Amino acid sequence: MPLLEIEDLSVSFTTGDGEVNAVNGVNFSVDRQETLAIVGESGSGKSQTAFAIMGLLARNGRAAGSVRFDGTDLLKLSPRQLNKVRSREIGMIFQDPMTSLNPYLKVSDQMAEVLQLHEGMSKKQAIEESAKMLDAVKIPDARSRIGMYPHEFSGGMRQRIMIAMALLCRPRLLIADEPTTALDVTVQAQILQLLADIREEFGTAIILITHDLGIVADACDRTMVMYGGQIMEQASTEALFAKPTHPYTKGLLAAVPRLDKEDDELLTISGEPPDMSRLPQGCPFTPRCPYRRDECPTIKPPLEEFEPARWRSCHAPVPEVTS
Repeated sequence: MPLLEIEDLSVSFTTGDGEVNAVNGVNFSVDRQETLAIVGESGSGKSQTAFAIMGLLARNGRAAGSVRFDGTDLLKLSPRQLNKVRSREIGMIFQDPMTSLNPYLKVSDQMAEVLQLHEGMSKKQAIEESAKMLDAVKIPDARSRIGMYPHEFSGGMRQRIMIAMALLCRPRLLIADEPTTALDVTVQAQILQLLADIREEFGTAIILITHDLGIVADACDRTMVMYGGQIMEQASTEALFAKPTHPYTKGLLAAVPRLDKEDDELLTISGEPPDMSRLPQGCPFTPRCPYRRDECPTIKPPLEEFEPARWRSCHAPVPEVTS
């Protein structure tokens, strides 16, 4: 049985301009100790999928469907029950550590509070355990620096602190929402390697959410591509990169800068992302798709397994290249 199993997940928000459907009937699973990448442009539904799993939607949002973690449907839990699952069983790393860390509290106080609340440790025990976790995420001289304030650390170090906080209760699933945004490429690589090390050392399953396909090639077992709140394609990362079959996936991969290109032209996907309050009846990628067919605007394509362990939602897949 998968560690996490999502069935027909939908997320909607009530706004002054009407109902906004951010996620529309998403189905996927995550196995134990697996790393799954969820990729797509901003507004594709990646983060709202994660927030629905964690029970962290905004007040005007609601989730429907099923989110089963180790057999328990999280959407049916009370806030108190769900709070026990968070931190202990599922940890989350947010995009900007400076908005997640309290600038007025020392790192030691913020980390110790997690262990005191969820594990019943004394303040002294909690700080000692927190220092060990900072060591684990490779914060230099962790024991002397744990008493510092967030602003005294670099961006990359703050992100490591967030990862350490998410790991304090040894969760079985870690959700990382754009954990490398605004970091330089060297630090990005270090954070991704750190996540790989964490999976190896703690046996943690990881969901890595990003808009950048270029950073997942070496870090993730499988990749799920989202657009317009729906899954466009899902496969092993190796297979997806070797042969993308959905037009949107092909466009995303073509837009990744590569050193082996003969010219320096940066390819883009023409058109604009869909208005989530006015999604088309059929495939949301239709207006931007170079392979669209007559049925694409009006008939929503189902997510189907077209090859072993490969799924696609498309009426007009990328044509096979024959020699």
